[in-house]
Amino acid sequence: MKKLNIQSGQGIYLVIDPSDKPEEILFPTLEKLFDFPLAAVQIWDHFGEDQDAVAFTSKVVELAAAYTFPILVNNRWDLLNVEGVDGIHLDSIPSNLSSINAFLNKKHMVGLTVNNDLELIRQADQLGFDYVSFCSVYPTSTTQHCDLVSFDSIKQAGKITNMPIFLAGGIKTKHLGELNALPHSGIALISGVMQNQDPVSALQNYFNSLQSN
Repeated sequence: MKKLNIQSGQGIYLVIDPSDKPEEILFPTLEKLFDFPLAAVQIWDHFGEDQDAVAFTSKVVELAAAYTFPILVNNRWDLLNVEGVDGIHLDSIPSNLSSINAFLNKKHMVGLTVNNDLELIRQADQLGFDYVSFCSVYPTSTTQHCDLVSFDSIKQAGKITNMPIFLAGGIKTKHLGELNALPHSGIALISGVMQNQDPVSALQNYFNSLQSN
């Protein structure tokens, strides 16, 4: 069952890189970050060679059990079998759409990374996806596989769909003012928080900036 309707207000969608830090450092950090009113948390499918993806996902679910934001996995359909996982974020629409339909019927959330191709927005809308995330709004090393997205594409997407739209890629606090002109439900962050020396202070700064903008 879905924990949270991801449309509930503007906020921050936090992306976790499982291989970014040793787990004994990462998990205590996540405990602190989960105290913030997050829109969602996604576990990026960037696991280390010897990392146990199921155990990692289960631990994140455990840490988030007291909170209402959904836990999403990235691309890994198998990780939807981990109890407490609320949905999946796809980097592309797979050819086997029956898998998507099966999990949609089980009330799992499904989100999609989109770019300047507005046809992807239409497809996601027709398939009943829960949200889309534009990548990359600004240049960033963590989303090198993404093309830069034009603001016009994002504006056009707002006319195509009523799905929540998240903006991802290289977003810094100084950008938040100019993003106000775009239709979006929140921003997706990874390096801006997780690669900061003090992730908790970094996330607090984003929330403070969102409130002031």
